[in-house]
Amino acid sequence: MTAIRETKPRLTSRIVSGILSIPPVFNLARVRARNMMVKRAESIGVPWTKIVADLQERDWSSEFEKVSNPNLEYPDYYLRPFHAYEEGNLGWEPATEVEVAAYAVHARIWKDAGKDGDRRLRESYHDVLKAQISTAPKDIVDLGCSVGMSTFALQETFPNSTVTGVDLSPYFLSVAEYQTGVAFGTRVRDRKNIHWLHAAAESTGLPAASYDLISACLLFHELPQDAAIAILQEARRLLRPGGHLAIMDMNPRSEVHAKMPPYILTLLKSTEPYLDQYFALDLENAIVQAGFKQPTLTCNSPRHRTLIAEAS
Repeated sequence: MTAIRETKPRLTSRIVSGILSIPPVFNLARVRARNMMVKRAESIGVPWTKIVADLQERDWSSEFEKVSNPNLEYPDYYLRPFHAYEEGNLGWEPATEVEVAAYAVHARIWKDAGKDGDRRLRESYHDVLKAQISTAPKDIVDLGCSVGMSTFALQETFPNSTVTGVDLSPYFLSVAEYQTGVAFGTRVRDRKNIHWLHAAAESTGLPAASYDLISACLLFHELPQDAAIAILQEARRLLRPGGHLAIMDMNPRSEVHAKMPPYILTLLKSTEPYLDQYFALDLENAIVQAGFKQPTLTCNSPRHRTLIAEAS
């Protein structure tokens, strides 16, 4: 059995990949993709420019020193241009723009969702978790936690849990560490229940068989297949018997992606270098091969799916 589908990307996708292999075209596409996100954010009432400027004025040295592992060796796949940034995820510009970019990207998942689209997407994921996991998890790992949006949302969904957010970017984790102390609604997030770990999701160094839920929210489409499979194996190692793996990500079978116009696909692929590998991966089969029971699949948005599997 193999976790890789024996199908090539559709012709349009192959043509786009060929076009993007030309450096000037690639650079133009990623700049346009970023500009489009900025414009969309501002149009839905998210002041991208001001929010980012305020964050970039901060002195991040304290947070960076607290979360960074200076001895960490980055995998090669992480050291390439990513999400329209030459430095990928390893810089302050991408770190300070993650949250506003999420609002822009998810604004059109549902008609007229606007800036609430991101919140609705995460809630749709958590609704599936609560419906399919009968016992609320106490110990959670959030793989690829970025600046902590998914981590905070998990802890709020399961308020009696302790959540460890794992990410390869110390810049992202610095923003997450800062946001941990920021007021959320009428309260300040409890630092005792949220921890940050600068590590690769495929090699966290966390103790084996110690967690009830491993969550990966919008991570797998950003991975080459070998890293994705290694992360599934690491998730199985971390889970207690009866624990669950939950993955929420783009749905390769969605009509939205199948009918995406070539121009939009070009902009998307200029920011997502591993998209074809993700779409070619039989993720359900890969999960089973990693030591899980057959996962359930729930379409939680018009273009996203949630996979949940119990450790076997």
